[in-house]
Parts: sequence; structure tokens; C-alpha cells
Amino acid sequence: MYVILVYDINLEEKQGNKVLRNVFKTCKKYLVHVQNSTFEGELLESQYVKLKKELSQYIRKDKDSVIVFQTRSEKWLDKHFLGKKEEDITSNFL
Repeated sequence: MYVILVYDINLEEKQGNKVLRNVFKTCKKYLVHVQNSTFEGELLESQYVKLKKELSQYIRKDKDSVIVFQTRSEKWLDKHFLGKKEEDITSNFL
């Protein structure tokens, strides 16, 4: 399955920064970082289950949120960019 994952972590408390770091690192293990709190990529069902389990260890149900959009594969997803695309940002690297 192809997923787009977005999260919103409440940073008003000291613990918020730690939660943010852990959520970011967990998402990075499974998906590609697109921008800020957005990740995307192809996952097996087993990987998706592991990702949800790991994230549930960090997400505070009363303060934070994670939204996962699923589709069968990336080919079923139309993606449109306004402004800079990710490859524009890194196009100056060899």
C-alpha cells in the first residue's frame, strides 16, 4: 500500500520536543520525509502495523495526532506541487 502520513505534535510542554523527535525518527525508518511533518512511501501491511505500534508508544492521545492516507499504490495518486518541489531543493547536489 502507498501511504501519506502527517502528524501534529503539541510542543507546549517540555515533553513535546521529545515526542516530536521520536515520532520523526520512527516515521523516517519506514517512509520518506517529504516536508515538515509529512512522510510518504510504499509499505507492506506488516510494516504498517509495526509503524502504528511504534508511533502509539509516543503519541499522547489527548495532545497529538497522526493522520495516514492510504491508496493501493503511488500510481493511483495524482500529486501536484505549488512552489518548490523536493527535487528542486536538492538539484544542486552532485
